[in-house]
Amino acid sequence: MSPIARLGAVLQRPEIRKRLPHIVAAGAGLVLLVAGGFWLADKHRYQATDNAYVKADTVIVSPQIEGLVARVLVEDNEAVQAGQVLVELDPAEVAARLAQAEANVAALRAGARFASARAEAGRSQIVERQASIASAEAASRIAQSELERYTRLSEGGWVATQRLQTARAQADQAAAGVRQARASLASQQREAAAMGAEGAQAAAAARQAEAALTQARIDVDRAVIRAPVAGVVGARGVRAGQYVRPGANLMSIVPLGETYVVANFKETQVARMRIGQRVSIRADAFGDTRVTGRIASFSPATGSEFALIPVENATGNFTKIVQRVPVKIAVDRADALAAALRPGLSISVKVDLQSQGGATFAESAAGDARLVQRQAPEAAE
Repeated sequence: MSPIARLGAVLQRPEIRKRLPHIVAAGAGLVLLVAGGFWLADKHRYQATDNAYVKADTVIVSPQIEGLVARVLVEDNEAVQAGQVLVELDPAEVAARLAQAEANVAALRAGARFASARAEAGRSQIVERQASIASAEAASRIAQSELERYTRLSEGGWVATQRLQTARAQADQAAAGVRQARASLASQQREAAAMGAEGAQAAAAARQAEAALTQARIDVDRAVIRAPVAGVVGARGVRAGQYVRPGANLMSIVPLGETYVVANFKETQVARMRIGQRVSIRADAFGDTRVTGRIASFSPATGSEFALIPVENATGNFTKIVQRVPVKIAVDRADALAAALRPGLSISVKVDLQSQGGATFAESAAGDARLVQRQAPEAAE
């Protein structure tokens, strides 16, 4: 007789049939009790949400100068390294601007040297005019001394009046020579100042031309557009022959090895979360395979505060809505699937509240506030 048949025979006994409802009820209660115990244990240890997405610091590649696209050296979804050439612009225009800037610098440098030579010559003439003044003053002193001597002799009747008049005329002529030399020095000083200003202006123009030359050389380098970071090319919209302007969106580079997760937990779930706690990450694209991570930081505000139209609860009837707090989760780079997470994937996360961690949600916010308050007086000083 089979076990099933023996069980059926036992259940057909009258005393068993009377107790069967109680047995079923007790079994159901035991199952519910065990299930409730598991549910409470899971609820106490874990916090989970499926409102989570993979993010990455995607870099948009844009030109810094305008020009015609000569070559595009990458394809869609191609892996690139930092510094790798992505696009080359037609170098003819920037090369012509560079040649023009070099010629302008050469001309203005020559002009600055000429102005400097003129200023040096003007300073030499000032020294010459100063020597002329000294000579004129010496001649004036001699003439004045002769005039005084002949005046005394004339008073004693020793010289003729005509000789005295001649000495006076020579003294006046010498004094006029001094005034003329001084006026010539003042004129030369003004001319030297003007030549110095011209030299300074020419030197400034030369420096301006040198700055334009430096910019032209930078533009030549910018005609070759390189990858700013390592990653995978996406959204490539540039094509050869296309005319682009600064700031145009040529393509995006997604650093797949540096993805992270932003999970939007309810505000009622974050009280026991700590920075550094272990997180289990599950993506539908990977089936049942899970990726590990840890809580990196908490958002300074709920997601609704960053919306284009913030919520306003000051008017009308109020209905409380549980808000969600974005939590950044760093993916464990040692995990084999960490680099396979694509930005935009929707995922489910589960935080192990009993794993080791640092500051709680409240403690991290208080620490950030103290840091800001401490830095504010230092910035004011």
